[in-house]
Amino acid sequence: MDFDHYTDCTVQLAVDLANGGAADGGARDSGAPTHDGLETVAALRTLLREHEVSHPGKIGRQDVAEVRALRSRLRAVWQAGTAEEAANLVNAMLAQSQALPQLTDHDGDAWHLHFTPTSAPLAMRLQAEAGMALAGVLRADGFARLRTCASDTCSDIFVDASRNRSRRYCDPDTCANRVNVAAHRARQRADD
Repeated sequence: MDFDHYTDCTVQLAVDLANGGAADGGARDSGAPTHDGLETVAALRTLLREHEVSHPGKIGRQDVAEVRALRSRLRAVWQAGTAEEAANLVNAMLAQSQALPQLTDHDGDAWHLHFTPTSAPLAMRLQAEAGMALAGVLRADGFARLRTCASDTCSDIFVDASRNRSRRYCDPDTCANRVNVAAHRARQRADD
């Protein structure tokens, strides 16, 4: 998949928000993310900076609550049963956020799209941008790219950007490694 840098950041932001707001990877024990990196204004500011969200404006506790509420809507796109259901969820997010694409080149950046005015509430802006990024993934690469980690102990979601659509784990260094080590140990026990 070949997203532009701006879309890459937004797709990863949607993934990280849906996984609980922290880009820390690692195994989970249930269907809902157990890590939560969005408990404070400072944590939200850090997440926005890491994902290069421009002009977040003044952020308060209300913004934290609204962005936290957005996570379940994002996660629902991955949990949709069909491409049509995922598209309907994305379309609803875009309609609710009143997305209105506009070209901008602020701060010396190359031309790119913003989907709400910078004066819109932060959660509305993030919902519009994440919705547009997910719409792009669904349109260009299909619903099959939206995956949930194959590890039995993890429920994190990710976008499979591999050329052959073969990625199975949210984090090859953590979840895939744990599964491979467990399988190796099981084979060793069976041989003994």
